[in-house]
Amino acid sequence: MTTAQARQDLDVQPTPLALLLLGREADARSERGVECPGDLPSPSDPDLVERARAAKEKLGEKVFILGHHYQRDEVIQFADVTGDSFKLAKDAAARPEAEYIVFCGVHFMAESADILTADDQKVVLPDLAAGCSMADMATAEQVAECWDVLTDAGIAEQVVPVSYMNSSADIKAFTGEHGGTICTSSNAERALNWAFEQGEKVLFLPDQHLGRNTAVRDLGMSLEDCVLYNPHKPNGGLTTEELRNAKMILWRGHCSVHGRFSLDSVNDVRERVPGVNVLVHPECKHEVVSAADYVGSTEYIIKTLEEAPAGSKWAIGTELNLVRRLANRFAADDKEIVFLDKTVCFCSTMNRIDLPHLVWALESLADGKEINRIQVDKETADFAQLALERMLALP
Repeated sequence: MTTAQARQDLDVQPTPLALLLLGREADARSERGVECPGDLPSPSDPDLVERARAAKEKLGEKVFILGHHYQRDEVIQFADVTGDSFKLAKDAAARPEAEYIVFCGVHFMAESADILTADDQKVVLPDLAAGCSMADMATAEQVAECWDVLTDAGIAEQVVPVSYMNSSADIKAFTGEHGGTICTSSNAERALNWAFEQGEKVLFLPDQHLGRNTAVRDLGMSLEDCVLYNPHKPNGGLTTEELRNAKMILWRGHCSVHGRFSLDSVNDVRERVPGVNVLVHPECKHEVVSAADYVGSTEYIIKTLEEAPAGSKWAIGTELNLVRRLANRFAADDKEIVFLDKTVCFCSTMNRIDLPHLVWALESLADGKEINRIQVDKETADFAQLALERMLALP
C-alpha cells in the first residue's frame, strides 16, 4: 500500500503547516521561506572561494555583503561587515551607493534591512529557506487574536507591545501600530522602562526568555509578575484575572539554540573546567541566566572576551559558530573558551546560508539576474519603521 492510499484509508490530510515543513507549500508570511530556484554549485566544487571572489569583484561597489555573527566561517570571509541583526541593518542603510545588499543571515534580518534601506536598494537573501524558528512562533493572526483577548479582558488600553528584533516585519508593524517599540538584547531594559512609562503592562513578543530575564533580573520584578501567553490555547491558556494581575505578558516563543542550554549544562561545565566563567545570552532560560556569571547580548559577549585577562577560562552559552570563532581568535592570548553544552548547537536555519548559496547569489547578480529579493510592502514597512524609530529614540 502506498503512503497516499494509507492516508486516504485513514482519511488524514496533511495540514498547511505540515506541507510547509515538508517544503511542498509556501507561505509569504512565514520565516521559513521556500526553496531557492535555480541550480546551486556543488558544495564539493574546489573553485567556490575563487568564484565568490570573482563575482564580488565584478559587482564592485554595487554589492554590500552583511554577515551575521552566527554564520559559518566560509561565508563570513566574504562579509564587508559583521554584527548582530540590527547593527547589520543599520550598516546597510549607511551604504546608499550599494545597489544590492546581500544579507547572510535569516529572513527577518533581511526584512529589517529592506525597511531601513532606500527604495532603490535591493536586499537579497541567498537562501529563502533561511528563516527563524523563534520569529515563526508569533504570526500576525495569532498576535491579532491575542490583542482581542486583551481587549475582552478590558486591559488592552493599558498594554504596550514590545517586540524583540527577532520578529517578522508583520509583528514589528503590529507593534508600531499599537504604540509599542522594538528592542534588541542590548537595550531590552531601556525598552521596557520606556514601555512602563507609557502603560501599566507589557506584551513581550516573541521571546519569553529575554522578556522574563529582563523584567526579573534588570527591572526587579518577580516571576509572579510574569504570565505566559500560549497562542495555541484558548485565551492564551490564561484566566482574565491572571491577565489583569500581570505586569509582563510573555509570548510563548523561544530561540531553538539558546533554549537548549540547561542548569545541568552550567553545573557540568563548572565541574569539568575549574575556575570557569559562565557567560550566556539573555535568550537562555531564566534558571541558566540566574546561574551564570555574566549575561549579555552577542556584542557584549564579544567585548567581554576581548577585555578578559590572559589565562582566564570561559564557557559560552550561545551559537556554536560564534563560540568556535572566538575560541580560535583568543587562543593566542591563552584564553580558554569552551561551548557551554556538550552537544553541538548550530542555528540550523542560519546555517542554510552556505558557500554554494552565496556563490549562486553573487554570480546571478553579476550576470544581471535579480534573485531572492526581500521586499516588505509599504504599509507594513511604515508601521514597522515607526516601531524601530521609537527604539532609536530610547533614552
